[in-house]
Amino acid sequence: LEARRAAPPPFLGEARFSLGGAPVVGVNWSEAVSYCEWLGEGDGARYRLPSEAEREWAARGGLGDGDWPWEGDGAGFIEAISRFEGPHEPGPACANGYGLRCMAENVHEWCGDWYAPDYYVGSPRDSPRGPQQGKRRVSRGGSWRHREKVTRVNARSSLDPAFRYSDFGFRVYQEL
Repeated sequence: LEARRAAPPPFLGEARFSLGGAPVVGVNWSEAVSYCEWLGEGDGARYRLPSEAEREWAARGGLGDGDWPWEGDGAGFIEAISRFEGPHEPGPACANGYGLRCMAENVHEWCGDWYAPDYYVGSPRDSPRGPQQGKRRVSRGGSWRHREKVTRVNARSSLDPAFRYSDFGFRVYQEL
């Protein structure tokens, strides 16, 4: 925040949104991109938001075409997250097959792609990068606020990139 002279996220002062290891929320798309750029200034690596396809692949954790980032229907996990009142610190219980935590239920995560509802009808099969322009940005992953309806790994959502919500955050990818 200091390096970019950015204002703090709007929910940072509320206890349920300020847990030590929990995702930061209330960040719009441009702020998430700016953070990735700033992170790379320190070590020369390139950091960015994932594409929508990369995010889904990572969320699946090697399970192929399942609905969840874990084996089975996830009923017990869905019941557990229904008690959340805000984002939580990712723990080992929500790790998928790649060891990535909270790929389904913690916060919606911004992706680098523009959103088009019918994009996958005619998209490239391998490594699709989303439409070249649009009005909304893609987000993936479920949210503590929306429970099970968007926790499936193939669930898509979108939002105006300028908006900030208490259940929207981001995950940083490093290019290798």
